[in-house]
Amino acid sequence: MVDLVSQYEKIKPSIDAAIQDVITKAQFINGPEVQGFQEELENYLQVKHVIPCANGTDALQMAMMGLGLQPGDEVITPSFTYIATTEVIALLGLTPIFVEVDPLSFCIDPNAVKAAITPKTKAIVPVHLYGQAANMEAIMSIADEHELFVIEDNAQAIGCDYRYTTGARVKTGTIGHVGCTSFFPSKNLGCYGDGGAMMTNDDQLAQTLRRIANHGQTKRYYHDTVGCNSRLDSLQAAVLRVKLRQLDSYIDARQNLANAYDEAFAGLAGVSIPVRSNHSNHVFHQYTLQVPPQSRDALQTFLNDKEIPSMIYYPIPAHRQKMFASFDLASTNLSVTDFLTERVISLPMHTEMQPDQLAYICSTVQSFF
Repeated sequence: MVDLVSQYEKIKPSIDAAIQDVITKAQFINGPEVQGFQEELENYLQVKHVIPCANGTDALQMAMMGLGLQPGDEVITPSFTYIATTEVIALLGLTPIFVEVDPLSFCIDPNAVKAAITPKTKAIVPVHLYGQAANMEAIMSIADEHELFVIEDNAQAIGCDYRYTTGARVKTGTIGHVGCTSFFPSKNLGCYGDGGAMMTNDDQLAQTLRRIANHGQTKRYYHDTVGCNSRLDSLQAAVLRVKLRQLDSYIDARQNLANAYDEAFAGLAGVSIPVRSNHSNHVFHQYTLQVPPQSRDALQTFLNDKEIPSMIYYPIPAHRQKMFASFDLASTNLSVTDFLTERVISLPMHTEMQPDQLAYICSTVQSFF
């Protein structure tokens, strides 16, 4: 699905030098590389504050803690997403309220959000799924009307541009009250281990998030609040500084690959290629087709037999997971979500795809249909 070895070979001298510099200086925790990466990502995203942390799941959890959400508060989020988005809601004793996604963009449906709001609702967590933005203008309007917090899950869409109806452009993850991202190795901007970050333009919230991520302390050994131990280590920051300089070229390569896939699959009966939204570009963390449900598993087996990897993102939506059995979800009706879980299949999507590999994947999928 990704080729991190070939990607490393192209930037090997810079990566090796950056890692060696950290080892030589032996400043492994909160070293200058972390501060340097923080500042460079702030500049890239044009956001006031980036708070690096240990992983994307921690980022989501600490964002909810920093906003002061309390047990029993309701948080609206899509069910069609990776489980990290929703498990932190339950972990903090909050109540997840699962809503539908748009069948074309796969992102949270603003109309479904509006219909789900109750007096207990305190926050909305839109997910920029597969690399394309949710309709943030509509979501922020709803949030402002009902005085709700917005936490963007930007783990799959870093570098994505959101387009307002005015024509203004901003990076996803910088629109809501706080944005969260992951630097898992397979992400568009990935490190060589675990890593994550929170983004905000709110000075006070940034201070709170930094304190939470550092054991609840602002002064060493003086702990004002209950916090976490969630740090991005210097080795990972060094890798990310090198790869951040390549991010736009990585996005270009992914978009070119997606265009080639589109051309190959657009005429296949029963196959739907990814739709590009009017309010966002697409950075293609995943390239996801919709195929007839009776064909999906057979297609995956066929590809596997031809040594072509594929993945189902995601086969079981959050509201049907056993981990949420304690919540009263039996009557939850998410027909669009169920429709998508039976039909989606993602193909290899990475920056090092060779022409012969691309041709082989395309011809194999075509031959199946």
